[in-house]
Amino acid sequence: MKCATHPDIETSLRCGKCGRPICPKCLVETPVGARCRDCAGIRKLPTFQITVRHYLLAAATSAGMAFACGTAWWAARLATGIPYFSFLLAAGFGYAVGELVGLSVNRKRGRWLPVIAGAGVALAFVISIFPPWGVWLRYLSPMSLMVNLLAVALGVWLAVGRVR
Repeated sequence: MKCATHPDIETSLRCGKCGRPICPKCLVETPVGARCRDCAGIRKLPTFQITVRHYLLAAATSAGMAFACGTAWWAARLATGIPYFSFLLAAGFGYAVGELVGLSVNRKRGRWLPVIAGAGVALAFVISIFPPWGVWLRYLSPMSLMVNLLAVALGVWLAVGRVR
């Protein structure tokens, strides 16, 4: 008997479900025996099946969280005036952005989701320094900027870790 997919190959093996002749090249080993590729149902896990809609939803969630976290970051920095407080804020906002981006796409995993979550944290930092309402912070010394950039790196790392 000849393989259904490769007619030039002799075989004595059949699919355990449909009975079609299959060769060792076509064989897919499953827990219930040898199957052809059609009956084995080879496909990606649903966790990794992500569409453009999911990416747009993640981007919208990340942008909304960036505005909310940036506003809160600006207000907290203005109220406290402690530069190292940014580490706690960035860690909290990074975790929150990553968690909500992950929830918005139903915990799916995609190549660009960590980038979207990290960009949300970075955008929150930019909004906290240059808020749309025009009240800019005056104490952006080089040392303060370096501390804030390290804090943003921590927030991005946590956001990426939550979606990965």
